[in-house]
Amino acid sequence: MTSAPPRRVVVVGASAAGLAATETLRRDGYDGALTLVGSEKHLPYDRPPLSKQVLTGQWPVERTALRGPADLDALDVDLRLGVPAAALSAAGRTLTLADGAELGYDGLVVCTGVRPRRLAPSGTAGLHVLRDLEDAVVLRDRLAAGRRLVVVGGGFLGTEVSAAARALGAAVTLVEPSAVLLADALGHQVGAHLAQVHRDRGVDLRTATAVAGITAEEGRVTGVRLADGTVLPADDVVTAIGSLPNTEWLRGSGLGVADGVECDEYSAAAPGVYAAGDVARWLNPLFGTPMRVEHRTNAAEQGMAVARNLLHPQDGRPFAPIPYFWSDQYDVKIQAYGMLRGSDQAQVVEGDPADGRFLVAYRSGERLTGVLGIGIPPRTLRRWRTAVADRTAWQDALTMA
Repeated sequence: MTSAPPRRVVVVGASAAGLAATETLRRDGYDGALTLVGSEKHLPYDRPPLSKQVLTGQWPVERTALRGPADLDALDVDLRLGVPAAALSAAGRTLTLADGAELGYDGLVVCTGVRPRRLAPSGTAGLHVLRDLEDAVVLRDRLAAGRRLVVVGGGFLGTEVSAAARALGAAVTLVEPSAVLLADALGHQVGAHLAQVHRDRGVDLRTATAVAGITAEEGRVTGVRLADGTVLPADDVVTAIGSLPNTEWLRGSGLGVADGVECDEYSAAAPGVYAAGDVARWLNPLFGTPMRVEHRTNAAEQGMAVARNLLHPQDGRPFAPIPYFWSDQYDVKIQAYGMLRGSDQAQVVEGDPADGRFLVAYRSGERLTGVLGIGIPPRTLRRWRTAVADRTAWQDALTMA
């Protein structure tokens, strides 16, 4: 990495991560040329409320805006909105946009996020994904009492959409191929608890159920065909079956793009090139493993971190966060810190799932690596977060309860 300060910085992705990087660059004294490229026409906005407050109509879409035009003007940023990045030459330090414009740089931050996996090609009316503002508005306007919604995929997005739809009175069927809802991400016990929460709220939950395809008539979805031939009638279908990093434009760029932009512990992908947010796959030294984290808090924190490392590479700091996420489903608030997926053990250490308030600790090897709370006070969660950060031994962690 060169120690020469950059004079032309381009941030690709007008997202939470891209905004954090842009603001941090200016706040930390960078006064050179700064360009923010975004594939959407909108200024940076917050995505988590799309499947919650926006979908239920509690928030107007305007409330999701992270900053207004005046805020971006104050940063003296060259905004290129509605124009995706098309190609990159890391060796030549040149970025090409979809409109043919070429931007030279000596500092680049990639924050292009992810896109939804699709069950079927887009174009069928009533077949939805939920990633951007337009997706949320279209789906919100379709949800109402008595309408039949089938949600394919029982991850966080699928369960949040199901909860929002039930709050609006829609009849919801949630289809999940795993035997237990969210078991891969949170463990069997937490997944079973959340499955019962959804059943108690009236969701027709179909676990261990594979989907074969979509049925449609005259260009509009009519149902979901299961692998056993059963058809679930639907007025609308939401597919929430995961996401893919937006890295196609980086093919041939010289960057590694296996499951995201491959970075070192500083979130650097190449000299002068960094990545942040959902698209970044970096080595987290706290856990000693590469990871790609699709959570809002991580996006902002990593955006700030890469801006500082870009400005001061000689004093760069490894990005070693404790991933944090939350999910609101009905009146249930889920919060978690650390690495949960792939843990060797998940154990309830406080409370009782039967009471709806409990805390689960996660073990990898002989170390505490994560914690999840449902209905647990923030102070208690912060204490366990500290234990994760301190690399607390599992047996010592069990004495904390």
